[in-house]
Amino acid sequence: MLLKRLCEENGVSGNEEAVRDLIYEELRRYADEVHISSIGNMIALKKGRSSEKRVMVAAHMDEVGFIISGFTDQGYLKFKKVGGIDTRVLISKKVTVGPQKIKGVIGMKAIHLQKKEERENVPEVQTLFIDIGAKNKEDAQNMVQLGDYAAFDTEFSAFGDGKYKGKALDDRAGCAVMLDLIKDTYEYDTYFCFTVQEEVGLRGAQVAANAVKPDIALVLETTTCSDVHGTEPHEYATQLGKGVVVTFMDMRTIMPAELVDWLYRAAKEAQIPVQYKNTTMGGNDAGAIHVAGHGVRTAALSIPCRYLHAPAGVIAESDMEAMKNLAALFLRRINEVI
Repeated sequence: MLLKRLCEENGVSGNEEAVRDLIYEELRRYADEVHISSIGNMIALKKGRSSEKRVMVAAHMDEVGFIISGFTDQGYLKFKKVGGIDTRVLISKKVTVGPQKIKGVIGMKAIHLQKKEERENVPEVQTLFIDIGAKNKEDAQNMVQLGDYAAFDTEFSAFGDGKYKGKALDDRAGCAVMLDLIKDTYEYDTYFCFTVQEEVGLRGAQVAANAVKPDIALVLETTTCSDVHGTEPHEYATQLGKGVVVTFMDMRTIMPAELVDWLYRAAKEAQIPVQYKNTTMGGNDAGAIHVAGHGVRTAALSIPCRYLHAPAGVIAESDMEAMKNLAALFLRRINEVI
C-alpha cells in the first residue's frame, strides 16, 4: 500500500531525501517535468490543456522528529526536537537513528530515582536521551554521527472501522492524495509541489511558491482532530470520519471567503462528506504560499488526524477519499474560481 510505504519511510525536516525518492518513483510516469530545488522541494508539472494560468497544489514531505546533538560517556545519545513535539509523548518510545536506521528507545531517569518536582512536571528535553544499546561513547560514535536524524519507529496498519494508524500521516496522507491527482489532466498547467521543512517554518513552500508563481493554490494537509475522551463536543476542531476539512482561518492564513464557500458548497452538491475546521489554531503551507510574490489566492483542504506530531496518528480512509474527490473537483472546475 502506497500510504504505508510513505509513512514508514523517514523524512524528518531537512532530511526528506528518502521520502522524495519514493514519491519520485510513483509520479515520474505521470509528470511532464520534475524539478528538485536546492532546498529539496520536488515540483512536478502536469501540463494542462492551456498554459494561460498556473495552478499550484502542495503537500509537505517532512515529519517531526529529532536530531542527534551529543553523546554521553555511557553511550547514550542526546538530541534536540525538530518541529513541534510534546515532550510528554516521548518517554519509552521507539525510534530509528541515522541512515542505517539504528534501533533506539527514548529514556529518562527512572521514576523511583526522581525528585518530587521531577515527577510532577513535564520533563525537559535535555533530561532525555536515546538508548541504542551502545557500550560506551566510542561505541555509540561508531554507529551514529552528530547531526544524524532520528524518527519515530511506528508500524503502519489498518485498524478499527476503516481507520489507519501510523507515524508521519502529517502529511504523507496529503502526498498520497497528490500522487492520485497527478494521474489526470486538467484545464491549466498544474504544479504538484512536494515541499520540505513545513514543520520548522513553512520554508519549502515559500521557495516553491516563488518558483511556480501560481495564479491560485490549493494546500492538502492533515489537521487536529479533537473528538476524543475528555473533550467537550463544542471544543471539537474536527471529527474523524465526518469528511474533508475546509478551513476559514488559522494562525498563519485567512482563506479567501469565496474559495472557502465554493469548496464547501461544491462538496455538498457532489455529496462529498465535508466539515469546517472549528478552531483557528495551527497552520500549514498556505501561510507561506498566500504571501508569495504579489500574493496568491490560496485554499486548504485537510484530513482530520488524531494525535498529530506523536509516535502514532489516526485518520479515516473515508476522509482521505473525500479530500481526493474534492481536490479533483476543484481542479476540474478551476475556471469557476480562478
